[in-house]
Amino acid sequence: MDDIRLNVALLRRKVPNLTTAAKSIGIRPATVSNLCTGKIDLGKAEVRTLVGLATLANCSLDELILRGEKLNMIETKIKTLDFFAPLVKGGTTGLVARPGMGQVVILAELMHRFKKSDLTTVLLLPKINHPELEGTTELADIVTSSIDETFTTLTSQSGDVVFITDKSYIVTGELLELQEKLVAERVQNITTILVDLSGEVVDEDMPYGPLETLWHLDADLAIRQQFPALHPIYSTSSILEGTDLNQRHFNLRQRAQKLLRRYRELRSVMTVHGMEKIPAGELGTYQRGERLEAYFTQPFFVAEDFTGQQGKAVPMSQTLQDVESILDGKADQLSVDELKYCGSLV
Repeated sequence: MDDIRLNVALLRRKVPNLTTAAKSIGIRPATVSNLCTGKIDLGKAEVRTLVGLATLANCSLDELILRGEKLNMIETKIKTLDFFAPLVKGGTTGLVARPGMGQVVILAELMHRFKKSDLTTVLLLPKINHPELEGTTELADIVTSSIDETFTTLTSQSGDVVFITDKSYIVTGELLELQEKLVAERVQNITTILVDLSGEVVDEDMPYGPLETLWHLDADLAIRQQFPALHPIYSTSSILEGTDLNQRHFNLRQRAQKLLRRYRELRSVMTVHGMEKIPAGELGTYQRGERLEAYFTQPFFVAEDFTGQQGKAVPMSQTLQDVESILDGKADQLSVDELKYCGSLV
C-alpha cells in the first residue's frame, strides 16, 4: 500500500472541537486519536470513519489523506522520547501528565538541548501564573506573553522553530486562530509542543485535538523515580507509520513494547504475591524487562544540581544498538542498578 497518513494539520484547523464532533457522528475519539498518531494504521481504518472525518472537516478524502509525504523527526537524544514517540518536525506534540510527573523538567531539558542546535524555542507563557515554571522560562530563546506577540515573533523567524505553550490557549480558541493566521502567511517551519500544567488532560479523550506525537507520562514510573517517566505503550507518533521510521527502529520498538507489556503484567503479580509467583519460564522475561525499563532512565543536564548526576545525550543510533543488545540478552550480565541513569551502554 502507498505511504499514507491522516492530514492531522487540516483536521486541527477545520474541526476545533473534534472530540464532540466525532462522538456526534458515532466515531470514538480514541479511534481518531490513534489514527492521527499512527497507533492505528490508516490503511486499516474503516471507510465510514474516514468519510465521517472528511465530512466534519468539509474536505475531500484526497485532502484528508496524505500520500507519499515523508515525515522527519527532531532527534532530542533523550532515549525514551526518540525511541518510543519521536518528535515530528513541523507537527504538534502533546504532553499528557498530572502535576509532579516531570513534564516541566522535560520541557526545560528540551529547551536546553535545542540551544545547541539550529532550532529556536519560543515559549508562550500560560494565562495563569504557574510557580513550577520558575527557572524554566529563561531556557527559552524567546518568551512571549500574548498571541499577537507570538504571531509577530513566529513570522519573523527564518529558521526552524519549536513553539511551546499551554492548553489554556486551546480552550479559548486563540491557538486555533494563531494557527490559521500562520497558515495564511504560509509559515511552515514551526514544531509545536503543548502542555497542560493543570493536569486535567489525563482525563480527556483528545485533550489537545489531533496530534502527530503523544507523550503520555506514567504515574507508576514517576512514583518509582524512573525518569523521564514516558509511558512506553501509550506514547506514540505518526512518524511510526509506513516507511517514515527506519525499519530496524520500527522492529525494535515492536519487540521492546511486547517485552515491556509482559514485564508490567508480571510486575503486578510480583508486587502482590512476590517473586515466587512468577512462572519459572517467565523469570527471564521479567528480568530482561526490568533491565530495559531501567535503561530508558536518563540523567538530564538541567537537573544536574539536584541529582548530582551529569546529563547524558544519547544519539538514536546508539539507543537502537543498546536496546537490541538488551533484547537479545547481550546485557544480561548487567544489573538493574548499573543500567539506571547510565546514558548508553558504551
